Amino acid sequence: MTAAAVLGARPADTAVPSGRLLRVELRKLIDTRAGVWLLVTLGLLTAAAVGIYLFAADPADLTFRDFVDVTVLPQAVLLPVLGILAVTTEWTQRTGLVTHALEPRRGRVLAMKFAATGIVGALAIGLALAAAAVGNVLGMAVLDGNGSWAYGATGLRDTLLYQGLSLLQGLALGALLMSTAAALVGYLILPSVFYLVFTQIDGLAEAAPWIDLGTSQDPLYSHTIDGVEWLQLTATTAWWILLPLAAGVWRLLRREIK
Repeated sequence: MTAAAVLGARPADTAVPSGRLLRVELRKLIDTRAGVWLLVTLGLLTAAAVGIYLFAADPADLTFRDFVDVTVLPQAVLLPVLGILAVTTEWTQRTGLVTHALEPRRGRVLAMKFAATGIVGALAIGLALAAAAVGNVLGMAVLDGNGSWAYGATGLRDTLLYQGLSLLQGLALGALLMSTAAALVGYLILPSVFYLVFTQIDGLAEAAPWIDLGTSQDPLYSHTIDGVEWLQLTATTAWWILLPLAAGVWRLLRREIK
């Protein structure tokens, strides 16, 4: 009797339903202490950012748009870590053999990892908008704040794109390096070094928006992006996110599972 018969394996042409794969990948994001505390920290920092801004800013600056903007900063730091953990945890802890024995088509598993992190990222942005709304109401009621709700489709577009690129950066690094520690070090150190080099050296300052991702994203954060700044953002996204992501996916689909 073969091992497949003993284990009751499915026929080779029977695919695991996509919905089941998605639920599994969503569960993996909260099945570890690191995942749980990351999500808890993200929620707490989002609320803390709104609370601090509520009492630190001038009443004239207490607007919905400004409250949303202050939530972007902590989330933009933590969302890439979520993407890194989603891709690297199985390879770091060597549990990928179980996953790919049940679903040998790695592309489907990877697609569901991306979908799961996208769902969590969307929920995080929803939390940020809700916290900003609460902060704006409290600002009007308690501190006689401005209370403007002006935000619009442009503001939402910029926030979604800023946070989406942050999450995708983590996924790209995780897929490329396939090691939690290496990907975290790369994420924390490389962008900071490039930002300092290209913004502090006069001869490189003009080239910074074309090479440094953080510099090209500044107009997106301030909701002033226009014209050539879109080209600069596209260029840096290609260098820092799309190329590493393509190389990482290629490597992940071919690496030997141990």
